[in-house]
Amino acid sequence: MLRRNLVLALFIIAAGLVGGCRTGLFGASELPASSEPAAPPAPLVVDGVRTSYADVVERTSPAVVRIEAESRSRRSSETSQPQASPFGDDDFFRQFPMPQQRAQPRIERGLGSGVIVSADGTILTNAHVIDGAEKITVYLSDNKTFTAKLVGADKPSDLAVLKIEAQNMPFLNLGNSDTVRIGDIVLAIGNPLGIGQTVTAGIISAKGRRTGLSDGSFEDFLQTDAPINRGNSGGALVNLNGELIGINSQILSGGPSGGNIGIGFSIPSNMAKSVMEQLLKDGKVRRGLLGIGIQNLNEDTAQALALKDTSGVLVSDVRKGSAADKAGFKRTDVIVAINGEKIEDSNVLRNKVAGTLPGTEIHVTVLRDGSPHELTATLDEFEMPGNKTDEDDGNDGGREKLSNTGKLGLTLQPVTPQIAKQFGLEGEPEGMVVTGIDADGAAAEAGIARGDILLEINRQPVSNSDAVQSALESANGKPVLLLISRRGQTIYLTVKP
Repeated sequence: MLRRNLVLALFIIAAGLVGGCRTGLFGASELPASSEPAAPPAPLVVDGVRTSYADVVERTSPAVVRIEAESRSRRSSETSQPQASPFGDDDFFRQFPMPQQRAQPRIERGLGSGVIVSADGTILTNAHVIDGAEKITVYLSDNKTFTAKLVGADKPSDLAVLKIEAQNMPFLNLGNSDTVRIGDIVLAIGNPLGIGQTVTAGIISAKGRRTGLSDGSFEDFLQTDAPINRGNSGGALVNLNGELIGINSQILSGGPSGGNIGIGFSIPSNMAKSVMEQLLKDGKVRRGLLGIGIQNLNEDTAQALALKDTSGVLVSDVRKGSAADKAGFKRTDVIVAINGEKIEDSNVLRNKVAGTLPGTEIHVTVLRDGSPHELTATLDEFEMPGNKTDEDDGNDGGREKLSNTGKLGLTLQPVTPQIAKQFGLEGEPEGMVVTGIDADGAAAEAGIARGDILLEINRQPVSNSDAVQSALESANGKPVLLLISRRGQTIYLTVKP
């Protein structure tokens, strides 16, 4: 019996060993579960090709915030329609008028993005994101919230600076946007459509863009195909070094949905830095003003002015008493350099002057009648113009008309003091106003419109029908250079009769 029990015990022990070391006599695990090592992160570069931007996103995304701008609106202090009486048509109660209900203020919330650019909680965003806001709330990527103070906003550049009471905040360094090249890879980080922080990738598609999509007078956008959608405004455009090279501002959308079609615009970091520094220091932005009208050259205009090529920027107007007037600028001067830096685009020139503080002396190289001249100007200060409304007279009042301009397809009449006042012309009335235009004529094709003031033909002033006819006949069928005044601005247009 003893022998049988001993054999049984040995059999049970052997069975336990054969059953595996994981399970004991009662089925319980006796050894800890094996812990497999974590998988290594995906390689950033494979065969010389970058396969991930995760390292850049990890460094930069904590500095990009969501902004909620809250404002209150009231449609009317009282409702316009009388309230119905709860007592129906009872004559007795009609003698007691019902009080009118006051409209309740409606809270409107706008969403956008912003970028922390300093450890002390300084934030850059778009001016249109916080425009009219009474309360601005900043949400960090870890869902912490702060009430922000508006330091200052600059509508011409569509930039604003906010400040939150915080220290040791994650922030982005501003890169040098002038060194950005077309084709550089960039990441756009923001909070589109309120769904949460999102990162998209693309390239720099173009530089120096002027969109005309906003009221901004000074535009020098970086164009990118990195998808940017509503809510991305004020977000970051970063390079692969993790530097902030742009503040996302605008998109060209496809259709009524407002969706992304691969054309987005960012304010260059160098412009943002200049605006931010002035807002932090003075609460406003000061810009230089030269006092000239400018435009780009095309082949027809260059030919009409006997220029060798289309390099430079054409001066179409010099305002009396301006810095340019005092420096000796003249119409048809071609600006080719400022302080030794070559200038080939009117938008570049405009932003370079605007980015220079008033009172600064600049040296400008111009071509005048084919010869270089050096001019020195001390910049005035730019002031935002008031909103003007141009009225359309629509009544010729029986004044002299010039209908014999079939070569151009125009109907003209001399400018009278009334017309000069209507179109905001300064000084003595001069020129001929366009009162009619042939839609199929050469002038319409060149972009001339009704209400334009014709000041010169081939650099000869015109103020009556005889002067116009004489100037056209002397052109001998060659392209005609017209100086046009349009809403207070003068431009040159070339027309092929």
